[in-house]
Amino acid sequence: MKNRLRVLRAERGWSQADLAERLRVSRQTVNAIETGRYDPSLPLAFAIARVFGSVIETIFDPESSGDS
Repeated sequence: MKNRLRVLRAERGWSQADLAERLRVSRQTVNAIETGRYDPSLPLAFAIARVFGSVIETIFDPESSGDS
C-alpha cells in the first residue's frame, strides 16, 4: 500500500525516530511503513492520521497495492 508518510514527516522536519516516538513504535516500524514493507494495523493507521491532523485516506492509498 502506497503512503505519504515520508513526505508528511519531512514537511514537519521530523526524523523517523521523532515520528516513532510520537506513535510509540520503533523507528524500524516507521521505516517499514514508509518503504511499503509493512501495512500498519488499523489502530496504528488512525494514530498516524491523528499525529498529522489528517484522515487515513489522505495518507494511505489502498488502490496502489499492485492488485489492480
